[in-house]
Amino acid sequence: MTEPELPYEFLNKCKAVTAKRPRTVIEHILQHGYITTEELKEKYGYNHPPIEISGDDEANRKDANSYMLLCGSANRAKSWSCEHCSNWREVKNPEICRKCYWAFPDNYDHIAMHQLRRTDIMWVGEEIAIYDALKKITIELQKDIPKYIKEIIEKHLGTTSP
Repeated sequence: MTEPELPYEFLNKCKAVTAKRPRTVIEHILQHGYITTEELKEKYGYNHPPIEISGDDEANRKDANSYMLLCGSANRAKSWSCEHCSNWREVKNPEICRKCYWAFPDNYDHIAMHQLRRTDIMWVGEEIAIYDALKKITIELQKDIPKYIKEIIEKHLGTTSP
């Protein structure tokens, strides 16, 4: 497979991953475009692969282009969520997974078959001062930060939650 032109920043992030298993998976995907469960098990010795892509399923190979790299905490949250999902354990319908946040966070209708919505906010560099001011206010109001942020958004939008 010809290596696609990937953004420099993306490649740097990939190269910054140093843990053995994710590094192995990243390098394989960058070289071959995808990785199969069989390759993870037979070539690299990983009996508990993070994703399941059948090497014989062309549709899954196309979906492999949509996989995203996750930070460690997001990967653990995804693993826990999927392992406790009734689709993963019982139903096993790939279409349900394709509508899940963990597959398509920009366009989903459930998280592990539960009607939930999720937004992660990171405060970086100079933004940390804003977070610290927010934290100070929430302590004074005796509220937790997520609840207070929701109240601010509701007020801004002119709506209230049920």
